[in-house]
Amino acid sequence: MAIQELVIIRIFAAARDRVWRAWTEPENVKQWWGPLGFTVPTIRIDLRVGGKYLFCMRGAAEPGGEVRDFWSTGTYKEIVPPEKLAMSDSFADEQGNIVPSTYYGMEGMPLELQMSVILEEIDGKTRMTLRHLGFSAGETSELARSGWDQSFDKLAALLAGDNQVRGD
Repeated sequence: MAIQELVIIRIFAAARDRVWRAWTEPENVKQWWGPLGFTVPTIRIDLRVGGKYLFCMRGAAEPGGEVRDFWSTGTYKEIVPPEKLAMSDSFADEQGNIVPSTYYGMEGMPLELQMSVILEEIDGKTRMTLRHLGFSAGETSELARSGWDQSFDKLAALLAGDNQVRGD
């Protein structure tokens, strides 16, 4: 099974330090993380090399169903404010223990993926490049792309002022 890298590039109408805070401050991340219909009740960020993050995405209840939480965790590998974040990325349980994707009913995902975010300031705007490495080709990577695209649409709205990034 071929391993592939998912690359998404977005230009945000905001200064790089605002986009950096949107990625690194829990109260800001809560406002945009996750695809449409998801909320983020819990985010813990220990922003240092070797520090961990733990995020909970809560999916909207399906008709007749219950609300479902999806936890993710990782370890920060490189932090260069306000230019670069590099970290591992894994599914987790509520305590932050790494679990296989089958824990959430998904097949074919490795236990750990690698992710990086590069932020470049260009004429008062920010060019963000997300690299998410470790997906197998096919449906899983397409679902990840769709989820990221929806999250980044929410981030763009946040940065445009629909809600202000805390710290401004």
